[in-house]
Amino acid sequence: MTATDAGAPARGVDRPSRWELRTCGRKGHQTYAPHESELAQRLSGQTGAGQVWRCLRCGDFVLGAPHGAGPADQAPLVLRGKALRSAIILRVLAAERLVRTVLLALAVYGVLRFRASRGSIQAALDRDLPALRAAGIHLDQLALVHELQHALTTQPSRLSLVAALLAGYAAIEAVEAVGLWLLARWGEYFAAVATAVFLPLEVRELAKGVTLTRAGAFTINVAAVLYLLLAKHLFGLRGGRAAYDSERRGEQLLEVERSALGSAPQHPGGGRAPAGSTDDRAAATTTTLPDPTPHSTRSLP
Repeated sequence: MTATDAGAPARGVDRPSRWELRTCGRKGHQTYAPHESELAQRLSGQTGAGQVWRCLRCGDFVLGAPHGAGPADQAPLVLRGKALRSAIILRVLAAERLVRTVLLALAVYGVLRFRASRGSIQAALDRDLPALRAAGIHLDQLALVHELQHALTTQPSRLSLVAALLAGYAAIEAVEAVGLWLLARWGEYFAAVATAVFLPLEVRELAKGVTLTRAGAFTINVAAVLYLLLAKHLFGLRGGRAAYDSERRGEQLLEVERSALGSAPQHPGGGRAPAGSTDDRAAATTTTLPDPTPHSTRSLP
């Protein structure tokens, strides 16, 4: 079937990205019927199989009743476009923070176990190293053994302090992971500040010696801080919270369609030309609606 003005997708929103399609394939489409009749006409259509509504995320026509209805201003905020890509980046950062949390927790466990087993480890070294030296095996010349012997001389209270500091660092990383995964505004601020605070320590470690692990961690953290500050408009940068909210709202399908309605041709008698009028048909872009069935049942990777 064909649909004019009422069902034609707005310019620039009829080609969803693969991220929007993948998200809809995983979570399902999100449709909404606004109470405003002209806006509802632009988001819906009629086919032989029944009524179809446009997905607020990918823009495809989906067969069946809408998932929600109400005033356009109360429509759910559906991530799409740049906002959806940003959400994916934040959750990748959250996963990286979670991995750090697990590694730090293992380090805390190792320090505590080492503190509890210092006596047995020292006894094993005192017993086995002389025997190995007599056999011509000089393990005590290895740097790792030297580090172990040095660690055994560390006071238990110092080992407890090290474990506490590592546990605190792990807690910070865990909070970052949760805040970023939830896409919370406070999580973005917390991650930016917490990551920036530790950058001087990472620079000092790099000054001692550049390794792949240190350089990689430093690069990731610097990139994360810059991304959060600039892309998320933190601390008033690039327009601050107002620009952040405007950016998210501006990509909503309902906002795009409402803007298209606002720029529709005006009727000579005043107001917008009624749907189906000569002026309306002349200004409309004729679009053939695809068969909605595959869109509503397809399985995307």
